[in-house]
Parts: sequence; structure tokens; C-alpha cells
Amino acid sequence: MSENTAGPDAGQPQDAQQGGSKPLWPLWEVFVRASRGLAHVHAGSIHAPDAAMAVRNARDLYTRRNEGVSVWVVPAEAITTSDPDAKGAFFESPQGKYYRHATYYTQSEGVPHL
Repeated sequence: MSENTAGPDAGQPQDAQQGGSKPLWPLWEVFVRASRGLAHVHAGSIHAPDAAMAVRNARDLYTRRNEGVSVWVVPAEAITTSDPDAKGAFFESPQGKYYRHATYYTQSEGVPHL
């Protein structure tokens, strides 16, 4: 009689099997495109040992019902974001710099096709 060595944690990283809090596999952000012509939308996150496995796992997890035509995976550590607490200073147009907008300028007389 052979003994089955594959337990319920067989596919998990070693730290996860031993109850450790830090997984060995990096975090990947998953983006899925629903159909041609649409933009990729963030679908979620997964842990995987490499990019190829991340794509396969993302396909299996986020497109189970054939709702996607394209999957992107990006290492979470490669994503840089703006600070949500500084959104006012980061996204609002500076006061007094109206020349940056086309409505600031008037149409010149005698200049065709402007």
C-alpha cells in the first residue's frame, strides 16, 4: 500500500505550510480585458512563483466563465502609485495658470484653419 504524500498544502510555499506569515511567492496584480476594444481592468491579486505561473493562475481564477480575452499580470512591487492623501495638490489645476487651457486663448482674425 503506497502512502499519499500530497497533503492539502502540497501546492503552497514552504512558509505557508509551516504556518509562517511571510509567503515565498511574490504578489502579482491581475488585469483582464473582457472583449476586444475594451481596456484591461484590475481584477485582483494572486501569489505565484513566476510570471508564467501567474498568467496561468490568473486565467484559471479570473476568467473561469470565458469572460476574458486577455490577461495581464504585473509584479505588485513594480507598480508605483500617487499618494491618496495628496490628491488635491496632485490632481487639481494650479490657480492662476489658465494659459494651460485652450479656453484662455482667443481666435486670431485673418488666420485660416485655426
